[in-house]
Amino acid sequence: MRTQFLKAIEAAGARLMTLDDIYKVNEMAAIGFGDPAIPFKPEHLASQIEIFPEGQVVIEHEDGNIVGSCSSVIVNFEDYGVNHDFDEISDSGYIKNHNPKGKNLYGTEVVVHPDYRGLKIGKRLYQARRAIAQEFNLESILFGGRIPNYHKHANELTPEQYAQKVVNGEIYDPVMTFQLKNGFEFRAIMPNYLPTDAESLKYATLMEWKNPDYKPM
Repeated sequence: MRTQFLKAIEAAGARLMTLDDIYKVNEMAAIGFGDPAIPFKPEHLASQIEIFPEGQVVIEHEDGNIVGSCSSVIVNFEDYGVNHDFDEISDSGYIKNHNPKGKNLYGTEVVVHPDYRGLKIGKRLYQARRAIAQEFNLESILFGGRIPNYHKHANELTPEQYAQKVVNGEIYDPVMTFQLKNGFEFRAIMPNYLPTDAESLKYATLMEWKNPDYKPM
């Protein structure tokens, strides 16, 4: 693994996930999501580390606790299109669909422990993801983002209308607003993306960050 890449990850205050981390990450993510049904299980994380070790990142606080993590896979997004769901693009969490020759980094999970929010943990995880995209010369980063405040507005707004109001700054959504502030653009609404996400009513926003350093091969 290239030293410069590891330095870029370390510059974000992060490190690559190891097998010793997987139970701690699962426990932290269950707290972060507020629902143990949502995060990856240890067996998923172990498969991800085996298949794409450079794509799995954690942030460890000075107190020794893992306080944030993000997981990803390389794909050709055109093979999936907008009408995909989470299980399809993540291979139900095992990422055996990882394509080393793909053009896109797809973010499959990002989570921060609620007791450590306000410390820019999420921002640092996104910085690490950008370092991964640049290391592998990927065209963009994409993911399906949760919209956890949508259930509060579902009676009067379609998910598309809700997302546009978040883009316009008329509505605050803790996930989507953060993603927009970190350089991601809203591309589309994906229905039935994550059946366990009751707050988002199973919808997700397709978000994308274009890599300015991408060099077509």
